[in-house]
Amino acid sequence: MNLSELNRIACAMVAKGKGILAADESSGTIKKRFDSIKLDSTEEHRRTYREMLFTAPGAAEAVSGVILYDETIRQKTKDGTPFPAYLLKQGIIPGIKVDLGAKPLAAFPGETITEGLDGLRERLIEYRGLGARFAKWRAVIDIGAGIPTAFAISANAHALARYAALCQENDIVPIVEPEVLMDGGHSLERCAQVTEEVLASVFDALFAHRVALEGMVLKPNMVISGKKAPERAAPEAVAEATVRVLKRHVPAAVPGIAFLSGGQSPQEATLHLSLMNRLGPLPWALSFSYGRALQDTALKAWGGVAANFGVGQQEFARRAHLNGLATTGRYGPEMESRAA
Repeated sequence: MNLSELNRIACAMVAKGKGILAADESSGTIKKRFDSIKLDSTEEHRRTYREMLFTAPGAAEAVSGVILYDETIRQKTKDGTPFPAYLLKQGIIPGIKVDLGAKPLAAFPGETITEGLDGLRERLIEYRGLGARFAKWRAVIDIGAGIPTAFAISANAHALARYAALCQENDIVPIVEPEVLMDGGHSLERCAQVTEEVLASVFDALFAHRVALEGMVLKPNMVISGKKAPERAAPEAVAEATVRVLKRHVPAAVPGIAFLSGGQSPQEATLHLSLMNRLGPLPWALSFSYGRALQDTALKAWGGVAANFGVGQQEFARRAHLNGLATTGRYGPEMESRAA
C-alpha cells in the first residue's frame, strides 16, 4: 500500500471548489431514469448520456472525480477514447462502484446487507488496470419501527471495512458510504441518533481492519428529517446537526467528506452543503458526491434528443458549478435563477 499516493488522490477528490459525480447507476436504476424521459435504456443511449456529462464544457472546473459503473468503465467516447482515459486527460479522477447491491439480511425483516466481497480482490485488480483510482461501496440503513438493529449496523460496518482494506491493499482509495435513508417519517433528532450509531460502528470496524484513514473518503448521509415527516427541519438546522454529528465521530485524519444527496432536490442538497461550509473551521473538507442532484436537470434538458445534447451539457455544468461554490460556502438560493 502506497499511503502517500492514496492520500494525494483522496485529497484531490475533495479539493475545494470541486466534488464527485456519481454516474454509477445500475442497469435497473438508469432504466428508471430513462423511463422518466420516455427513452429506451439501450447500451448506446447509456453511452451517449454518460458522454454528454463527461464531456460537458467547463464541468471539469467543478468535478474532481466520477464514479463509473462496470459497463461504463469499459465504454468509449464517440471518437474511440476509453472513458477513464478521457476523464484523466481532463484532470478528473476515474472511480468505480464495486458493491453488488443491498440484499435482504436473513432473519432481520426490513434490513439489508450489501453483497460483493467474494472475488472483490480480483475485480479491484482488473478495475485498476482499466484506470480506476478510487472505488465505492454503499451500505444502506433504513429507519423504521424497531430498526435499525445493532446487528444490521455492525454487519454493514464490517463489510464496509473489509472492502476498504481490500481497496487500499490494491492502491485504490475507498469511498466508504454508510447511507441512513431519508425515506421515512422520522425526525431530524432520530436521524442524528441513528447516524451517530452508524458512524461509531463504521469507524470502529475501519480501525479494527487497519484501514488508513488518510487514504479514504467518507460518503455519508446528511442529518435530515425523513421525507414523510410532518414537519421537516429548516436548512440551517440540517447543517448544524450534520456538522455536530460528524465532529463527534469522524477523525480529523480523514481528508474529506463527500455527501450523498439521498433523494434531496438539487437545490436542497446544494444549499445544505453551502450552509455547512459556513460553519468552519472544520477538520476535513466538506464536498459532494451527488448522482440525481447533479444529473436530474441535465437529463430532463437533454430528453434523449440529439439536438439537445449541448443544452444538457450546459445544465450539468451549471449544476456542478453551483455545487462547487457550495464547497466554499458561497452558494445562495438566489443563484438558481441567475444561473438559469
